[in-house]
Amino acid sequence: MTRILLLGGVTEALAIARTLGPEHIYSLAGVGRVPGDLRCQVRVGGYGGAEGLARFIREQRIGLLLDATHPYAAQISANAVAAAKSSRVPCWALRRPAWQPQPGDDWREIDGWAQLVEALRPFKRPLFTLGREPLQHLDEIPPGQFWTLRALEACPGNEHCEVIGARGPFLIEDERQLFARRQIDVLISKNSGSSATEPKLEVARERGLPVLVLKRPDLPETDRNFSSTTQLLLALGLPDKA
Repeated sequence: MTRILLLGGVTEALAIARTLGPEHIYSLAGVGRVPGDLRCQVRVGGYGGAEGLARFIREQRIGLLLDATHPYAAQISANAVAAAKSSRVPCWALRRPAWQPQPGDDWREIDGWAQLVEALRPFKRPLFTLGREPLQHLDEIPPGQFWTLRALEACPGNEHCEVIGARGPFLIEDERQLFARRQIDVLISKNSGSSATEPKLEVARERGLPVLVLKRPDLPETDRNFSSTTQLLLALGLPDKA
């Protein structure tokens, strides 16, 4: 049987990993928790770029590379395609569909940090759901703004920012309470397409708040793209245990 290297990063990757036997490898960058109930091998950590990944593919005799990383992990996806090509193995990708604005939404697409800072000027109480990137800019928070930053792990903020450690899925009632308690007046989000984090968009819609949406990066072409785990598992001939 073809040996699979699954590059994880999104929730759906775990569903795929649960179908894999002990000859296959589930690879995580190191962010998040490693499940303890998988039959496949689990590898945590990076590879040292495309060349390191290609070397691992050859050493482990991988026959198929599956890219199920986050839609914004553009560098990892680029490394995957390059490594698969140089190793002469196919690269398949799970490309989670983006969210689409609904009636009543006020979405404003943002391309990069500089544009985001400019778009935030009229607001006082933003909620960031971009991961850890805003932590690099805590000393740039303008007077009169207070940031709420939600990431996987809690970490220190400052007098102008509180960092909340929380993991999805998030319930809509909890999101309503968060927005109300912290008097959020604008939401900043990646367009991850995840149902686990979608309730925040519903609350922003209910409250008539704008959403600053970080533009998705362009991802490289792969040998085959799939929009759902069901499609991918069917192509692999594996049962859908999601």
